[in-house]
Amino acid sequence: MVRISDLKFDEKGLIPAIVVDAFSKKVLTLAYMNRESLEISMRKELTCFYSRSRRKLWLKGEKSGHFQHIVSITADCDNDALVVEVEKDGPACHLGTDSCFTKSVYASEKRKGFSIDKLYDMLCERNEKRPHGSYTTYLFEKGLDKILKKVGEESTEVIIAAKAQDKKETVYEIGDLAYHMMVLMVQAGITPEDIRKELASRHIIDHKVKQEKMTK
Repeated sequence: MVRISDLKFDEKGLIPAIVVDAFSKKVLTLAYMNRESLEISMRKELTCFYSRSRRKLWLKGEKSGHFQHIVSITADCDNDALVVEVEKDGPACHLGTDSCFTKSVYASEKRKGFSIDKLYDMLCERNEKRPHGSYTTYLFEKGLDKILKKVGEESTEVIIAAKAQDKKETVYEIGDLAYHMMVLMVQAGITPEDIRKELASRHIIDHKVKQEKMTK
């Protein structure tokens, strides 16, 4: 375990803190801490930073209510930078966006990465812009009943493929179901983070149940 006294603060007494969403692993913001703000952060389990422009401490969410609950703080190999994993109550950026990092500088066409969050963002964009000829646009225009019907149909296809023990077909049908479930999520205003938090809470409950069984 690294102690605060082991950390290397710069000549101004600051250390960079990269804040990461504990569920999605998305980088939320880059801020700075001094010894006092780090101690407050650890004591309160809420991110507290040092503002270089205002030259004062600030507790994230104190005015906006968008607190960041600390899960862990990890130092790098040189002890001169921190990664702070958090569960957040709202947008990380003062502009109201989920992350401060939203402006693309470069993206390789050959190495495009896939993630549930990227797919969700794409579906949100389809819902907003409704491009002509898009199947996703078709679903949103038809509305909730059509989306629910497709979710039901794809669920049945998954069951049939799984019962046949056809792994390739089951994977394909699960992909279809996952896509339509995410369309439903956008329609219902449910985010991937909502689902991750729900699953995380169930993991904690399951862990406690297992412990209770072991002690009996």
